[in-house]
Amino acid sequence: MHLHDFWFLLIAVLWTGYFFLEGFDFGIGVLTKTLARDRTERRVLINTIGPVWDGNEVWLITAAGATFAAFPDWYATLFSGFYLPFLLILVCLIVRGVAFEYRHKRPEERWQRNWEHAIFWCSLLPAFLWGAAFANIVRGVPIGPDKNFTGSLADLLSPYALLGGLFTLVLFTFHGAVFAALKTAGDIRHRARAHAGRYGLGAAVLAVAFLGWTQADSGNGRSLAALIVALAGLAGALVMNRLGREGWAFTLSGLTVVAAFALVFLALFPDVMPSSTNPEWSLTVADAASSPYTLRIMTWVAGFMTPLILAYQAWTYWVFRKRIGTQHIPAAH
Repeated sequence: MHLHDFWFLLIAVLWTGYFFLEGFDFGIGVLTKTLARDRTERRVLINTIGPVWDGNEVWLITAAGATFAAFPDWYATLFSGFYLPFLLILVCLIVRGVAFEYRHKRPEERWQRNWEHAIFWCSLLPAFLWGAAFANIVRGVPIGPDKNFTGSLADLLSPYALLGGLFTLVLFTFHGAVFAALKTAGDIRHRARAHAGRYGLGAAVLAVAFLGWTQADSGNGRSLAALIVALAGLAGALVMNRLGREGWAFTLSGLTVVAAFALVFLALFPDVMPSSTNPEWSLTVADAASSPYTLRIMTWVAGFMTPLILAYQAWTYWVFRKRIGTQHIPAAH
């Protein structure tokens, strides 16, 4: 395997890991308005991700940084062409992080309600925009012979991209509802399972539509296998959720997220940024990569740091593994 192929694989793993972890964060944010009935329940939901959400976002920083270092042409074309949606995602992530920290600083209902609105919208919008962005990446956007994006914002809002955004929004909300059922106790746990069943059925319909469209348009044998795994994982997660096996349901909903984005990257390879203007102008892993020397240094650094980061994050999840409920929230919340 060439180093540029290895780094495409590693970047795919980083992005997929980010969506697996941040996916249920986004889902919890959406559920603060659709599942929680009062301020106490919203605090319960926020507390389920309170110790881990910022660690989950490290995967985004790593994925973007690795893309910049390993494939600078891909990074330049992607982040310049998708500047406005990525800027909106960045603003949402900043505001959401501030909202998590500031919501409980004052007891006034209006203060907390405003920050709760920020958590909801700044979870919903990125969950949608990431799906729309990756739908555009795999299908292709207008790119000229100089590797520059030549389209407009309207080119990023095709029916296929909007379907991709809707798919990730519903899938992440389902993933978050399963996580909420796994991490909470009492009545909110049972309602989370009921919500997960409804969101899961919606995700199943959208998965067939979006992933099936992706497979028909850009797929191959390997992406077909990922499609089968994604649909089987989603079906299994729904069954386990109905049976109350929340650990298995979360494992399978996570498998669905992983398989769905594996399909996207398998359908994309060996391109990293297809051109809808002229296929000969597409960016590939070979022509968008950094020098072999740069990739070798990055490989040594990644080989040393990655196990440490994984071990630390696994330890964090283990420490904060217990369920929480409304009985754990003090009166002044």
